[in-house]
Amino acid sequence: MAGHDLIVIGAGIIGASCAERALADGHRVAIVEPGIAGGGITAASMGHLVAMDDDPAELALSRYSIRCWDAFEGLGECEYRRCGTLWVAADEREMDAVPDKIARLQAAGVHAEAVDAARLRELEPMLAPGLAGGMLVPGEGVLYPPRAVDWLMARCRAAGATVLERRASRLVDGGVQLDDGSVLRGQVLVAAGHASAQLLPELPMHVRRGHLVVTDRHPDLVRHQVLELGYADSAHGDADTSVAFNVQPRATGQLLIGSSRERDASGPEVNPPVLARMLERAFRYLPALRALQATRVWTGLRPCTGDGRPYIGAVPGREGCWVATGHEGLGVTTAPGTARLLLDLLAGRAPGIDPSPYDPARVAAWAR
Repeated sequence: MAGHDLIVIGAGIIGASCAERALADGHRVAIVEPGIAGGGITAASMGHLVAMDDDPAELALSRYSIRCWDAFEGLGECEYRRCGTLWVAADEREMDAVPDKIARLQAAGVHAEAVDAARLRELEPMLAPGLAGGMLVPGEGVLYPPRAVDWLMARCRAAGATVLERRASRLVDGGVQLDDGSVLRGQVLVAAGHASAQLLPELPMHVRRGHLVVTDRHPDLVRHQVLELGYADSAHGDADTSVAFNVQPRATGQLLIGSSRERDASGPEVNPPVLARMLERAFRYLPALRALQATRVWTGLRPCTGDGRPYIGAVPGREGCWVATGHEGLGVTTAPGTARLLLDLLAGRAPGIDPSPYDPARVAAWAR
């Protein structure tokens, strides 16, 4: 088949973002996706746009990426809401950590402010009594990930992308072979989430399953994206199973409830004991949730790397091959920043942030 400048394997939020950026740079782009664009990991994601500060590299990428989201016009089509993020401290010990978090965020250019117990109740009256306070990051927001992918893919098609409903079978010199035996020629970007490991077995990856629940419509019951301050410990810790309180208001008036993590749980099925733990955690912080009706419960598999940082960059030992995967629960937040970073590297431009923490070459063992 005719050559392309870049062949993007995967049309989730990461792949679609990279394809959109490549087209904006003037590249001829093919997108290879066997299923519904955004129908895999992205469809099983919470849509938070949040700067996480527990790792300097994660903070750099998430902050850079949120600025990229802010630069887009038309995000209303993605059900975008700048609702702000409210981090909740359960007790004084957690409250003591707030000044350091604020300092880290502000050093990265993110405005954040401490919230005492009284102000917490003003901001979110339905929260449980007795919480110590927390931290408000007013500039952050949420969007609906499948709609965001639809919006990005519409931009890709309008810019001339070739979209192929095929599966990538294997990488070959100078391109990729598809499941019908045809070969696409050009540089290749593997952005297929946890399925990326099938094409790039030299990149160690594992998955963590997460549960999500969406309720019926209760507009204004929650105004902000609300998380417990221990969320990062759950999302990025080493426990085989963990849960944390995370609730998002949807543009539809529904509430999206998370979150859980199960290491190496590779199937899509719901795990009732883990789901029950996650909901009880949510009820502890927001008792009003107990009376609501759940309209859907589902799971998703988060693609993870050994050090918790995504792979973004050239794949050592494979000429013309690039990768963007392993974002775990921050793929939606970091998608446009990942795209800009990857395309800067591909073009030989100076990137907007230091790319070294995400370089696939950091992995010690390269054995195909």
